[in-house]
Amino acid sequence: MLYGFSLELMHLMTSWLLQPVVWGLLFFTALAIYELGIAAGERFSVIPALVAAKQRRQLVEQGKKRIERADFITRIAPMLGLMGTLIPLGPGLSALGTGDISILTTAMTVAFDTTIIGLLAGVMGFVLGRMRRRWYDNAMQRLDDEAVGLLSVAEHEPCCKTILAKSA
Repeated sequence: MLYGFSLELMHLMTSWLLQPVVWGLLFFTALAIYELGIAAGERFSVIPALVAAKQRRQLVEQGKKRIERADFITRIAPMLGLMGTLIPLGPGLSALGTGDISILTTAMTVAFDTTIIGLLAGVMGFVLGRMRRRWYDNAMQRLDDEAVGLLSVAEHEPCCKTILAKSA
């Protein structure tokens, strides 16, 4: 009796999860599209401005924040897609046992749709994260190269040799 009750409770909870999972998938897909738009402005406006202003700390902080957001999309969206795949399969397989093909068809459609949407959002997040890593790494490298270039110029100037010797 307790076993039957726990199974019924589990099925009830699982059936309640499908709608929030679908809404979560739609949210993460919209967030990934939004982040792609943000990335275009980031690449051509924000990062070059921070490099030109030599704002290393702000560049690092913004890069971490933006990359973490892309990584979050990359990890969570496929998980929600998998949940959206598995949740309708239970009732679909039960319907197959009773011969109700229409319920099975609906369950399979929802399962495939959520898988594809989850993977799409995950791929967009992955590509976005890789692009941002490369952009911020290149920007940091430019700042480092400029700093090294200034130091090597200062080593050859007579007035700067005294300052460099005192700081060492």
